[in-house]
Amino acid sequence: MSSIYDWISLAIFAGIIVLFLHRATAEPANEDVSLFYYLVPAVGCAVGDYLGNHGEALWGVLMLAAAIAFIIFYLKPIKLNRGS
Repeated sequence: MSSIYDWISLAIFAGIIVLFLHRATAEPANEDVSLFYYLVPAVGCAVGDYLGNHGEALWGVLMLAAAIAFIIFYLKPIKLNRGS
């Protein structure tokens, strides 16, 4: 835990875990996405952390941003009311 990439990827991964556990224990059980959809941003965090720690700052930041974008668009942690 020596770089900012470590802390950011850990925070994103912890958010993924909390989102999964919240949805897994919700009453009534709502229809959720496949478990593999949670794997994609977790791998994105790992790759972004690796790239950031090995001198590829731009690619590390882009990978972490892509992981966050995937979470927002596919896992939908925040329900937005669109339209009227």
